[in-house]
Amino acid sequence: MKKRLSLLHLSAAKNWGGGENHVENLCFELQEMDEKVKNIILCVRNASFHQKIKDTDLHVETAPMLIKLDLRYTAKIIWVCKKYEIDLIHIHDSTALALAVMATKLGKLPPFVLSKKTSFPIKDRPRTLYKYNHPQIQKILCVSEKTKEVTSNSVNDASKLVTVYHGTRINKTEKAPFNLREKLNLPKDKIIVGMIANHIRAKNLKTWVEMINFTINIKKEKKFHFVQIGSYSDRSQAYIDRINELNLKKHVSFLGFIPDAAALIPQFDISLLTSQSEGLPQFIYESCYYKVPVVSTNVGGIPEIIEDGVNGMLSNPYEAQSLADKLIALSQDKNLMEKFAKLSHQKLIENFTTRKMAEQSLAEYKKVLYGKN
Repeated sequence: MKKRLSLLHLSAAKNWGGGENHVENLCFELQEMDEKVKNIILCVRNASFHQKIKDTDLHVETAPMLIKLDLRYTAKIIWVCKKYEIDLIHIHDSTALALAVMATKLGKLPPFVLSKKTSFPIKDRPRTLYKYNHPQIQKILCVSEKTKEVTSNSVNDASKLVTVYHGTRINKTEKAPFNLREKLNLPKDKIIVGMIANHIRAKNLKTWVEMINFTINIKKEKKFHFVQIGSYSDRSQAYIDRINELNLKKHVSFLGFIPDAAALIPQFDISLLTSQSEGLPQFIYESCYYKVPVVSTNVGGIPEIIEDGVNGMLSNPYEAQSLADKLIALSQDKNLMEKFAKLSHQKLIENFTTRKMAEQSLAEYKKVLYGKN
């Protein structure tokens, strides 16, 4: 092995989310594990991810992106690879993959490792299938077994697929930006049900709103206050309008994007997720770490960490009434809440840490480059 292993991490995401949190965690862990590993992150200039990491000690390069496939980002890939003698490129989202594939037409690049972080099927379109089966890709690191299973239907060489769970950093030092109860003027007996999720289709906030309606208006359980944290989108106004239409405004707080939002999770009494599609969300990992019990849909890799009735509550997607019933039942059993929180924390510490994720990722890099661990 040469003196230094130089890795280029590509992110073309404009919003901060679990995928970007993964890149940050992976680079921090690799940096701490092995001083011979040099990580360089190429991200979108002035996007949320850039703003989040620009003042850290991570090595960050940026490129503008006014359109989805901005050739200036492609050119920057080639420039970074030459300048820093990059050994391997780790691609962290589908747009970055398209840009990297474009770059192969313009210059010689090192091998690719791709992270597949969602469980939606790869679209059955020639260009999409081409990029996911590009010969430059040597490994595809899947965030869960479910993601691996779904991806295998579209990737010609299934031997490239490896499951690497993301996990969370332990021994955290983040400080909460504020006290939720004080900020929202909530009494001590109000049960805070929190969700951290950007307002994208996969997170299915439509079901979240209908679940709140069933809880508050139909079941008349008004002891809850629902806190939603995440970047707004063109879907957001419809959610807000529906909340107002159902007279639920005083029971709900939309807080938008908050840097280091995970530091607020210890102030939740219960974590809730209503997704219709997932890989394995960082919010679930963080809730387990902070010993907050989880009520969630059973999509993607979530059942691989949360077992219904064992260390949390799971429901089928779109079933607002079932989610509400499980939320209410859990809130009425403090012993069960404590049991779920304790078991989930233990499971996370044993199986789902970012250190394990970084060790497994590094092992896969070395297999690609040297044919061994």
